[in-house]
Amino acid sequence: MNRPRDETGKRQLRPIRRLRWWIGAVLFASTVINFIDRQSLNALAPILKIEHGWTNTDFAMILIAFRVAYTIMQAVGGRILDWLGTRKGLSFTVAFYSLVAALTSTARGLASFGVFRFLLGVGEGPNWPGATKAVSEWFPVKERGWAVALFDSGSSVGGALAPFIVLFAYRAFHSWRLVFLITGSLGFLWLLVWRSIYHSPESHPRLSAQELAYIQQGRAPSIATSGAAPSVSWGRLLRYRQTWGIVMGRFLLDPYWYLMSEWFAIYLVSKGFQLEKSILGFWLPFLAADLGNFFGGALSSFWISRGWPVGRSRRRVLLIFGPSMLVLLGAAFTSSYALLVGLFAYASFAYSACSTMFLSLPADAFQTRAVASVSGLGGAGAGIGTLASTYLIGRISDRFTFQPIVIAASVIPCVATAVFVFLVRASKRPDRTGLLLDF
Repeated sequence: MNRPRDETGKRQLRPIRRLRWWIGAVLFASTVINFIDRQSLNALAPILKIEHGWTNTDFAMILIAFRVAYTIMQAVGGRILDWLGTRKGLSFTVAFYSLVAALTSTARGLASFGVFRFLLGVGEGPNWPGATKAVSEWFPVKERGWAVALFDSGSSVGGALAPFIVLFAYRAFHSWRLVFLITGSLGFLWLLVWRSIYHSPESHPRLSAQELAYIQQGRAPSIATSGAAPSVSWGRLLRYRQTWGIVMGRFLLDPYWYLMSEWFAIYLVSKGFQLEKSILGFWLPFLAADLGNFFGGALSSFWISRGWPVGRSRRRVLLIFGPSMLVLLGAAFTSSYALLVGLFAYASFAYSACSTMFLSLPADAFQTRAVASVSGLGGAGAGIGTLASTYLIGRISDRFTFQPIVIAASVIPCVATAVFVFLVRASKRPDRTGLLLDF
């Protein structure tokens, strides 16, 4: 049976049902791969520290090399993605960081690891701004919490899978170099899927007219998804207190995630637990974080469906879960393996519920043409905060213990919550430029 043809004579393709969620699943996969590449070094850190004679401060310098590039490229990458468009932008960034991840297998010491981690940060920086931009293009407002939770949960899944993949491959091949080759190859497989499935909704050959209408009716008017050059400068965006709320909130809150994801293996070893025997403990906080992503997204979406304003729903989730991270204080004063892992698991759950909210906020507060840029500025704020915290973690843990670090990680999220809640809300005066949405 021949398919009908459009007015140009081309054969029409059969629409894919609920195509926006297939797009969400591909974004999720990119984040899983992104974090497996990133976590390969962190999972191998106890082994590499012994082989190369690194201190915690040495390891912090490698992490900082990544963080410097990642911080710059969160902001710059967001601008590039607003210029290139989502499809081209994410294609380029995933290809680049996958190649760098594979080439890390050639590293020979502290300096070369630092160079490769810097280049990995260059490639990985635009991933979150790009995914946020894709969500703003493909999902109506009431579904964005779920969509952001889906792609952001990939960081938790990738972090949970990484120690199993990395340690299994290391034990099988007795070489950390092959580990980097294996994990680096995953992004190239993802690219084949991405290039075949992703287009903007208005130009997608497999999107039904009904789903396109549903997407368009549920998002802000006058959205440009064509990838035209951005018309909004950083200077203009930084005039908005909403932008500063996103930047400062992430500056304060994101360092917790990188404490857990980059230092947890070393932390467990410092408490006297063997890495191979404590792999479940390494994995559990990532699983809890994954659940937190979806719980936070579901809770805000539930309140929106009950008629609450979007901003109020997002802020309520932050007010519940940000301060609840104070429970992590208990981890600073216990030697119980089960209690320690449980407390980190809950803190990661609460953090990720908040993470879904602050990743949604750029798309909630700003028109799509500025979403990747605002998200990138927020990522740059997170990067600067993590740069400072990474250096301090290395120095403090070498000179003292991890105890003051864990105490700070439990208290600072309360400050971050206050920043988000008081600054990222609708303005009382109308925005004449039309850039800021009424949320």
